[in-house]
Amino acid sequence: RHHSQPAIVPQLHLLQTATAFSRSCSRPPLPSSPAIVPPLPSLPPHPADHSSSLLHQQLGKENPTWNSGSDSKMLIPQTKNIGLPLMNLMRFKGLPILQQLHIEEQLLRTSSENWCIVNDGTNDPTIVIGVSGKPAELLEIESVLDDQVPVIRRFTGGGTVIVDHGTVFVTFICNKEAVPNLQPYPRPIMSWSSSLYSKVFQGIGDFHLRENDYVFGNHKFGGNAQSITKNRWIHHTSFLWDFNVQNMSYLKHPKRAPAYRSARSHLDFICRMKDYMPRSTFMDKTVEATETQFSLRPIQLEAIRTCSEAEFCPSSRFLTNEELDAAAVALQS
Repeated sequence: RHHSQPAIVPQLHLLQTATAFSRSCSRPPLPSSPAIVPPLPSLPPHPADHSSSLLHQQLGKENPTWNSGSDSKMLIPQTKNIGLPLMNLMRFKGLPILQQLHIEEQLLRTSSENWCIVNDGTNDPTIVIGVSGKPAELLEIESVLDDQVPVIRRFTGGGTVIVDHGTVFVTFICNKEAVPNLQPYPRPIMSWSSSLYSKVFQGIGDFHLRENDYVFGNHKFGGNAQSITKNRWIHHTSFLWDFNVQNMSYLKHPKRAPAYRSARSHLDFICRMKDYMPRSTFMDKTVEATETQFSLRPIQLEAIRTCSEAEFCPSSRFLTNEELDAAAVALQS
């Protein structure tokens, strides 16, 4: 479902801050003016530094979306797997998808460290299209507008998904040398990721990679997207733990579909992960599989401090009603 393609991205229309978005994302008024996101907090040399951080201020100590892992098996001791490349682990629960995309792009473009982000669900249903996606070809726009379903254009390529609390997100952001002998191109990265998830799904279903999708047998449950820069790459996946049948009606059958789909409808093409393994087991096993290749360091907000770098403007954004209306008109003409 996901693959990068070059495109011209429209003028940015972002939320004023990630904090404001997280407080009003249930049916937010679509923004109409650009905004600058504050600089990404940098990681101190010693995680014991508990100075206040900008990211901490954005999310807030009281914000239930943050999950440091202190009460979970997924807390990884910092002394394990010494000698493997270091990877910072950030876990969230219910983090709004736009906020997640902002954090991911900022880490990709301004950090020099490796990151794994696990987000257990997001808020109300939100449609996310790739950087080159054309809404008129991908969405039932009239229904989207009538029901006021938010639409986001993300900074990575690939296809279209509708995400909500039933979606689990896993992201890897790496330096090019982080994985030995891995060529920084889409197919080698996909092959690496599928080998990692083969450990997660060992003995469960008939898991394999088919044309950039993760499938059980002939049914898709994971869609992928990537972005590759000069020195770094990101690979993120939306896993269909569960889905609302009605939400699938907002998505058109894409013109460019994988051959194995065989013109099947959305409901015949996808499957629910919950029919194969417990949700918490999937997240635990994903971290365990990642730990076979990286020395994981759980990052808590208190361990991040504000940096003084120039402000960063992310490219993932809401599409406005005007843009969607224009796409619908163009489709009819």
